Amino acid sequence: MWVMTLFDLPVVTSEERRRAAKFREFLLDQGFCMMQLSCYLKFTAGKEQAEAVASRIAENIPLGGKVDIIFFTDRQYEAIKSFRASGEPTRPNRPDQLLLF
Repeated sequence: MWVMTLFDLPVVTSEERRRAAKFREFLLDQGFCMMQLSCYLKFTAGKEQAEAVASRIAENIPLGGKVDIIFFTDRQYEAIKSFRASGEPTRPNRPDQLLLF
């Protein structure tokens, strides 16, 4: 299951900019990849793990911030069209599944 986090954070004052940067750093620390400045993407093992990630995000939203979280499957992810002006589209790959003996 994929988790996409979209957000709009206030960045008028230096304190707001600091909080916004800290939130972006938090998302990266949680294993998200930055797709755009306010759009981050992460692969999770299933719905339960995705919900846990969403709960951690909800606990860390900066004051005045707006966050939307979208959950979607591998099949839905494959249907995403990405365009870049510089050439080939680049998207994060699904991590390899662990093999346990």
